[in-house]
Amino acid sequence: MTFTAANCGSTAPPPAAPFDPDTGPLVPDAKKISPDTIVHKVGYNGRPGAFADVACRMAFPSADRIAMPSLETAIASTVRGEVDRILLPCENSLVGRVPDVHRIVPDSGLHIVGEHFQRVEHCLMAPAGTTLASIRRVRSHPVALGQVSRLIAALDLEAIAAPTTSHAAELVASRADPSEAAIASDLAANLYGLNILKRNVEDDPHNTTRFYVLSAEPQAIEHKTQLLTTIVFRTQNRPGCLYHAIAGFADNGINMTKIESYLVGGQFVPSRFLCEFEGDPAIPEVADALDILARHAREVVVLGTFPMASRHLRNRSEENLRSWGTKPPAAFRWSNRQQESESPR
Repeated sequence: MTFTAANCGSTAPPPAAPFDPDTGPLVPDAKKISPDTIVHKVGYNGRPGAFADVACRMAFPSADRIAMPSLETAIASTVRGEVDRILLPCENSLVGRVPDVHRIVPDSGLHIVGEHFQRVEHCLMAPAGTTLASIRRVRSHPVALGQVSRLIAALDLEAIAAPTTSHAAELVASRADPSEAAIASDLAANLYGLNILKRNVEDDPHNTTRFYVLSAEPQAIEHKTQLLTTIVFRTQNRPGCLYHAIAGFADNGINMTKIESYLVGGQFVPSRFLCEFEGDPAIPEVADALDILARHAREVVVLGTFPMASRHLRNRSEENLRSWGTKPPAAFRWSNRQQESESPR
C-alpha cells in the first residue's frame, strides 16, 4: 500500500497521525502557503467567455485570468509556477462528474485548496438576424448540451459538440450561418458579438457547476470554517473490501459527502474511488479513519483539505423543487417556433 499526502491539513501539529510501515506517517509535515496569499494569476481551461472564465472572475476578481487550451496545459502551467491557481470544473448538479478531471488531478501533483460553486446560466445565441425559426443546429460543450436537453427537444435541433462553450460561440460567430446557434454564457455573447435569443435555457434553474481550486503547494488551514478533505484510493476487487476500508469513517462519526468509483488503466472494474468527507486529517477521529482505510487499501492519495463552501450552495432548496415539480421552467414553454428573440444585452 502506498500513501501520498497532497495536503496535510491544519497548521496545528497532528496528534497521533496514522502510520504506514512502508511509507511512514500518513499525515507528514509539508510546506504550506498562507490562506491570505494574494493570487495574481489564475488559469482555466477554455477561451475567454467560457463558464470557467466566469467562475474565475467571481472567485478571484482582482487576478489576471489566463486561458489554457487543455486541462493538461492548465495543470502544467501551475506546476511550473506560471499561474498561482487554476479552476477546474469537477461536477455539475445536472450531469454529474465532469469528464477527465477525476482521472487527471490525482496524478498531477497539485493540491486542492478550495472549491467554488458557479451558477450556470446558459444563453441561446446566434449571429444578428437569426431567429428561433431559422435555427437547425446548436453547438456547445457536451456537458452544456446535456444541460439544455429540453430546449434541444423543443426546437428539434441537431446538437453538435464543441471543445468548450466559448469555442462554440466563437465558431458560430465566425460562420455567420442563420441556421446555427450556440449555448454559452452572456459574457461569450458580448465577447464574440452574438445576439442572445433566449436566456436561462438550462433544464433546471438550480444548474450549478462546482470547481476545484488547485495550487502547486498545499494551503495552511485555519479552523475558522468547516473543512472538507478529498482523497482517492484503490482497493482489492473482492467482496467486502470497500466496506471494511471505509468503515472507520462511520465508526468515528465522520460525514462522508461523496464516494464514487471510476475506471483507470483500461480496466472494467471500479479500480479507483474518489471520496470526500468533512474534517481535517490532523484531528484524531479523521486520523483513525484514514488509518483503517490504509489497512485495507492498496493506495491512498490525499488531494487536499480546504474550507467548505456555504452549505446552501451544496444543497438544493426542497421548497423550490416542490414548487417546480414536473412543470418545466418558463424558458421551455414555447408556443411555437416563431417566438421573437430577446434584445441582446
